[in-house]
Amino acid sequence: MSPNDSSRGDPLGVAPPRTGAATGLDYYDDEAYGDTGAGALRGDLEFHDEFPTVPEGTAWHRGLDLGLLLVRSVLGVVLVAHGARKLFGAFGGAGLDGTAEVLAAAGFRRTEVLAAVTGVTEFGAGILLVLGLFTPLAAAGVLGVTTGAVLLRAGDGFFLEQGGAEYPLLVAAVALGLLFTGPGRASVDNGSVWFRRPVLSGTVGLLLAAAVVTGVLVGLR
Repeated sequence: MSPNDSSRGDPLGVAPPRTGAATGLDYYDDEAYGDTGAGALRGDLEFHDEFPTVPEGTAWHRGLDLGLLLVRSVLGVVLVAHGARKLFGAFGGAGLDGTAEVLAAAGFRRTEVLAAVTGVTEFGAGILLVLGLFTPLAAAGVLGVTTGAVLLRAGDGFFLEQGGAEYPLLVAAVALGLLFTGPGRASVDNGSVWFRRPVLSGTVGLLLAAAVVTGVLVGLR
């Protein structure tokens, strides 16, 4: 290998980018991130610094935005429907009284308040997810509600037909993923502080969800 070989020391075998060339992760070069100042976000997602010469195909693209929009929208609509069942008895739901009875049977106290909080969280978080507005807060709320459901159903098995944790576990996993990916650029959050710093906002949301679940399980059960 000659001293002038541009790929020397590159474990991926990719030559360093030329000045002005578009290469590597486009996460920080997109217009949505253009007003943050040089290096302002480098400490958030470390990929750009650690792998400055990654192959071209890894750049952020419109397909990711479309995928996140679809995931957010479907999850949001499902949550709005579930929240409406708890709050208003819509779609054959139990309403607040029926939800409170279910929670009481599971060993909770203050079930009327807890039923209302659960319903409002699902209904409100669903709307926010569809809009892509305050996405970390919405995803954290969903993660908190569904994590509590997973813990309560864990003793009943895994599959939904057995009353197990299959469904809430799936919803919790999607909410956890959205915490760290962010809503994508097709969202009201586009350009916000939490949009530009998904790892930080996701970590804060995860800690918030954990605190709420712990408080509810310890304080109200």
